[in-house]
Amino acid sequence: MTLIAETQIQADPTVPLIRITRDFRATPAQLLRAHTDPELYARWVGPHGISTRIDYWDARTGGSWRFLNVRGDEEYAFHGSFHEVGPDRIVQTFTFEGMPESVSLETLRFEDLGDGMTRLHAQSLVDSFEGRDAWLASGMETGVNDGYAKLDALIADGSV
Repeated sequence: MTLIAETQIQADPTVPLIRITRDFRATPAQLLRAHTDPELYARWVGPHGISTRIDYWDARTGGSWRFLNVRGDEEYAFHGSFHEVGPDRIVQTFTFEGMPESVSLETLRFEDLGDGMTRLHAQSLVDSFEGRDAWLASGMETGVNDGYAKLDALIADGSV
């Protein structure tokens, strides 16, 4: 199996879906923890130069969450619901409160590649092609890549 050295972000041509694929030198349990432990999540999510403040976080099937990205005096809030939290999969909604009409359904799957490697498969289904393209044009790629680089560092230093 060929490892994916960099994050792949792809727009599906037939449905308003974004697919993200990335390999990590971590176990599925470590990646699950990084996505469900609020203190850990706040340390890695988002682009450099933005801090994350967790408002509430109940990472269980049927739970909900809300966090704010903070840069100087600016705050950007996001919220959602955990529909399923399992050992190798998370299904959740994701809403940027600045665009409350645009809710995405996200599925994250952690594929064990063996030898301490895991492939993250993430997909976000949005309400329209226009909405999907707005997400892609929003700087999402920078936030995803910066965040995963921070996550790599947390994994490497034993924080995860």
